[in-house]
Amino acid sequence: MNYRVIVYIIGFLLMFTGGFILTGILFSLYYKSGDEYSLGIAGLITLFTGLTLWLSTKKNLSRDIGRREGYLIVTLGWISMSLFGCLPFLIHGSISSFTDAFFETVSGFTTTGATILSDIEAVPMGLIYWRSLTQWLGGMGIIVLSLAILPILGIGGMQLFIAEVPGPTKDKIHPRIQETAKRLWGIYVLITLFEIILLSVGGMDMFDAINHSFTTMATGGFSPKNASTAYYSSPYIQYILTIFMFLAGVNFTLHYYALHGDFSFIKKNNEFRVYFLVVITAAVIITLLHLPYVSFGIEEAFRQSLFHVVSLVTTTGYVSSDYENWAPFSRIIFFILLFIGGCAGSTGGSIKIIRHLLLFRNGILELKRIMHPNAVIPVRVNERAINPAIILNIQAFFIFYILIFVIGSVILSVLGLDFVSSLGAVATCLGNVGPGIGTVGPLANFAHLTDTGKWLLSFIMILGRLELFTILIIFTSAFWKK
Repeated sequence: MNYRVIVYIIGFLLMFTGGFILTGILFSLYYKSGDEYSLGIAGLITLFTGLTLWLSTKKNLSRDIGRREGYLIVTLGWISMSLFGCLPFLIHGSISSFTDAFFETVSGFTTTGATILSDIEAVPMGLIYWRSLTQWLGGMGIIVLSLAILPILGIGGMQLFIAEVPGPTKDKIHPRIQETAKRLWGIYVLITLFEIILLSVGGMDMFDAINHSFTTMATGGFSPKNASTAYYSSPYIQYILTIFMFLAGVNFTLHYYALHGDFSFIKKNNEFRVYFLVVITAAVIITLLHLPYVSFGIEEAFRQSLFHVVSLVTTTGYVSSDYENWAPFSRIIFFILLFIGGCAGSTGGSIKIIRHLLLFRNGILELKRIMHPNAVIPVRVNERAINPAIILNIQAFFIFYILIFVIGSVILSVLGLDFVSSLGAVATCLGNVGPGIGTVGPLANFAHLTDTGKWLLSFIMILGRLELFTILIIFTSAFWKK
């Protein structure tokens, strides 16, 4: 195990994190919110720690990164960034508990959106910006961003890309990982800027437009308002947020082709078609179920339904109303949506559409194989046969996902949380969604949970963000053997 290169890159990531923390000072000074000292101290501590680690391991460094090093760098990098990322809240005192500050920061970097803050609008502007920025950085993956720079330092990054973007398919839009990272982030930045402009045109002030764009593109859901997006009564703003949440749930490879005028790739993509179909079908069903219970018209009912469906499917977690009070069957659909997820290669969390699609197709083909045991019938996606090893990987993923969901729910119940809330808390944190059901529903938060429960959910959020295997593999004996 090349521990020196692990420490070296962790140091680089902390320097990167510290630099981004310092950018919050600009907002603090502009709005005179009084948190520039907290951001400055936290940023410098993080920057100095990262620089120390980086310099102490730079000499005589072996530049090789294997799979084991890649998994450790991603896991320890995420934990380290969360540990140092919570310093601004602790130093300022807006979040006095280390457990709460860590939970909030993990929720940010993992783009979950679960919060312990009861009065978000009381938090200073600089810290609100940093809170949203953690989601924006975590959305595409700060480690993927660093891949555009690591080759300059003489370190190849393909192993990091494998660990950071796990899943059944990995489409590289350029054969060099450095160029892939640059283009992914270029698309990410471009769409974010476009959303900021459109939200500003719709009447949202610039600070709120920046924060909502950051957390929309990250499918994170942190909002600078206590009422989340329900603060804005504008249908225009709601439609813009819905569109960009949907775009954030699309494989970014498709965005790349679309920006180059090639839409044929999108039309032929099975996952995108299923993603679109799931969103529209769920929105229509919930609209029809919900319409008898409301006083407004069908357009608003559909808009509200579509907004929440897209928010939950993409694991963004924005809310515009309390869906806990909607038609009873609607709540069941919303709970199911917590387990869907966006497309592979998007910033969304949860299980992902492609896994559902492959598992369903394999199940249908298994019926045919029973009737024709000697036939070779491969699972196909986008007119390509899928390696059977991928199907086995997905089946194992489902087993672990459900197992973690069950065990986590049982532990929270033992800790005193009611049954429904335990299910909702684990489902929303494992899927990196944000709002759940019960006492952690859309108009509630996670502040009332015990410290043990918050640490458990913090671990579950990181597990979900790195799609289980990246962390679980570290706990196997095979990982540590030569």
